[in-house]
Amino acid sequence: MKKTKKSELNDWGRAEYKRSDLGELVRGKYATGIRESTNVVVLDPQVAKAFPNDEAVNNALRGLIRSTRSDAKPMKRKNKSAEKKRAA
Repeated sequence: MKKTKKSELNDWGRAEYKRSDLGELVRGKYATGIRESTNVVVLDPQVAKAFPNDEAVNNALRGLIRSTRSDAKPMKRKNKSAEKKRAA
């Protein structure tokens, strides 16, 4: 990696560029919009240790949602013997 000289660090840009031409700069101008458009959730370290990956977290949350619904019905398994009788 090339080291930069101190004179290069102090050089803001070309001579024709002036800081005053840029207008007022705002720190974090788009921060609110980005925060509203993302859906990232940060887990506590203890919770994160319980799940190996994002799929495991999603499956656990889906199961929790299913179990808390008042109209939740247990999933039916296919009856293999009934399928064999129909096929015959």
